[in-house]
Amino acid sequence: MAGSSLLVLIDDIATVLDDVALMTKTATKKTAGVLGDDLALNAQQVTGVKPARELPVVWAVAKGSMINKAILVPAALAISFFVPWLVTPLLMLGGAFLCFEGFEKLAHKFLHKQEDDEHKAELHEALKNPDVDMKSVEKDKIKGAIRTDFILSAEIIAITLGTVTTQTFGMQFMVLTVVAVMITVGVYGLVAGIVKLDDGGLYLSRRDSAMAQWMGNGILWLAPYMMKTLSILGTIAMFLVGGGILTHGLPPVYDAIHHFAETFSGLSGALIPTLADGLFGVLAGALLVAIITPLLKWWEARSA
Repeated sequence: MAGSSLLVLIDDIATVLDDVALMTKTATKKTAGVLGDDLALNAQQVTGVKPARELPVVWAVAKGSMINKAILVPAALAISFFVPWLVTPLLMLGGAFLCFEGFEKLAHKFLHKQEDDEHKAELHEALKNPDVDMKSVEKDKIKGAIRTDFILSAEIIAITLGTVTTQTFGMQFMVLTVVAVMITVGVYGLVAGIVKLDDGGLYLSRRDSAMAQWMGNGILWLAPYMMKTLSILGTIAMFLVGGGILTHGLPPVYDAIHHFAETFSGLSGALIPTLADGLFGVLAGALLVAIITPLLKWWEARSA
């Protein structure tokens, strides 16, 4: 009897873990847009830091990220338990923010490219100055990266909570915790790898082996393009994920998209809802930027 009960318990635990794994996989897919942007932004935050200090800075930001999630996960669970009706509005707010941030990045890229180039050049020259306090620069970068992480982590937790909102409180806790830990370890592990990629390429390029030199030169050539690609893919995913959240929260729009998709068959029918979500995300982002940007400028002028 005891052996039978133990087997039943093990089977129950295995079922719960399988459910957690399935829900975690679903939540991670839905947070793809935020993850891509999180990865690119945090890798960019380390630029300008001395090579020897890159990993300590990434570690400091990773610890700050875990603290952020230690605050956000209980807050999300409290909302789900006490005011569950607030989950959908928060999810819609997160989707709208993704679309806004994605379109703002596009607008800034095309409308303020010269300003960005000038700012980068000024920063590069300033960092060459021996009188610059690099510890202060590091602290500012870490604080900025942790603030950015808090916003992106809030989006990830909100999207994850929306995925498990119909599950039990225990399941919500496990999925949110697993996603929070897994994403933090995964993102900052990749960030650490990316920021040291050029060091690895430089090391290989100085080896005696022709193959090692070829690989090292290839890595040095690839590293900057990888950053650009991550940023582009992250922006696209933000529109797809943010637009998908918004269309799911607007039943008339969701129904119209899927009724239209049903008129097609095969691959076209499967792709149309995704493309429509992305297009809706771009339009929503453009509208939000057009409304919010003038308001922010007015507030800044009023506060000055």
